Amino acid sequence: MTSRHTLLLLAALLAGAAHAQTTAHMHTPASEPGKEVAQPAAELSEGEVRKVDKDAKKISIKHGELKNLDMPPMSMVFQVKDPALLDKVKAGDKIRFRAEKAGPAFVVTDIQLAQ
Repeated sequence: MTSRHTLLLLAALLAGAAHAQTTAHMHTPASEPGKEVAQPAAELSEGEVRKVDKDAKKISIKHGELKNLDMPPMSMVFQVKDPALLDKVKAGDKIRFRAEKAGPAFVVTDIQLAQ
């Protein structure tokens, strides 16, 4: 009888440990409803201003990879969310910026001069 009790006790302990690991994993902040985890998509990308067109509210940027948009390095024209962003920069400036997809367009939502 003692070996049977030992086997039952060992099985119960192993089952409890497995359940504890599963439960601990299920209660991480990322999986709890209503809790958000900071997204790496919020990172700024690097680029160089090629042209600023305040009348059209557009900016041309030669940029590195845009990870949040899964876009390789290239030069392209972006619309700007806030035209006041264009007052911060001029052609030739090295910048860090955030672009997002808004319908069919790519829109710059933040611009900072690179340090």
